[in-house]
Amino acid sequence: MSTAIPEILEQVRQGALSPEEAEKKISALYHGDLGFADIDLRRADRTAYPEVVYCAGKTVEQALSIMTNMREHGLPVFATRASKELADRAAAAFGETDYHELSQTLGIGGLYAQAEREGLVVVAAAGTSDLPVAWEAARTAEFFGSNVRVIADIGVAGIHRLFKRLDEIRAARVIVACAGMEGALAGVIAGLVAVPVIALPTGVGYGASFGGLAALLGMLTSCAPGISVVNINNGFGAGYQANLINRPSAAFSMIKALD
Repeated sequence: MSTAIPEILEQVRQGALSPEEAEKKISALYHGDLGFADIDLRRADRTAYPEVVYCAGKTVEQALSIMTNMREHGLPVFATRASKELADRAAAAFGETDYHELSQTLGIGGLYAQAEREGLVVVAAAGTSDLPVAWEAARTAEFFGSNVRVIADIGVAGIHRLFKRLDEIRAARVIVACAGMEGALAGVIAGLVAVPVIALPTGVGYGASFGGLAALLGMLTSCAPGISVVNINNGFGAGYQANLINRPSAAFSMIKALD
């Protein structure tokens, strides 16, 4: 329960606040109602992490309004699929921002400083063309408190490149394997390591890759154990899941707080 709620109820008890006014105040603690969006202001109370802004399909003005409301409530902002125009507008509005153009991710008021990040997530990208999605995963895990290392261009077409980096890959607590085409990288890595592998299919490839469907199905049907699979190009989902695995203490602390 928010610490503000007992204060509001005490005001009702003392007669300083009507029940109707108290209801509005309590609702405002949980809802950032902008008409076109209802921001989940207390998500971190349930899940340990705040809501993330998915910018695709939103106008620049809508995305900025959401970010403004979150910042007014003291929340850090992490935005995905954010355009350069939006990043420039956000920098003008909020001052210090952290924009990564390749992954189109934008951070404002980060959750963790570099020295506070934990463990290690390795994001392994099969090819250079997979890097925008791979970096979305990396930036997500980093924002939410993980140390991250991106290892690029180690796809199975030149598998000796993967073996050259194997010691680095094995140092991770969890690995995101990002690949398009036939998506074989995830299965190969999972057969070489003793930690969870999150398979991240991308839409990279020629016609018969069907925009990432071939990679998705290949990852889903991999015979190597220890693999979970996220949706095509869902770098955010892969990075978020990797962070949960890498930093279980955050989840355990939240469960204990809710008990």
